Amino acid sequence: MQTKLIVQNLKCGGCAGTISKHLNAIGTVSNVEVETEESSVSFYYDNESCLSIVEEKLKQIGYPVFGDSNTYLQKAKSFISCATGKINQ
Repeated sequence: MQTKLIVQNLKCGGCAGTISKHLNAIGTVSNVEVETEESSVSFYYDNESCLSIVEEKLKQIGYPVFGDSNTYLQKAKSFISCATGKINQ
């Protein structure tokens, strides 16, 4: 199955790199594409439980799905994830 999620706090290539790295590490996810201009993440996944895993991983690294709570902690996590992504480019 394929889906596209709109995420919060996605601003640059560093963010995109971090998101791609973390989602590609999930064995049941493939073809991850991150569009910074749209704040979207597209990917293929095997089953519905995998979709929940992806949403939770995005939240853990600071990019909650649009509509979820976006606390100061989430924003701080995204800032750190962004910086890490920029360093690893």
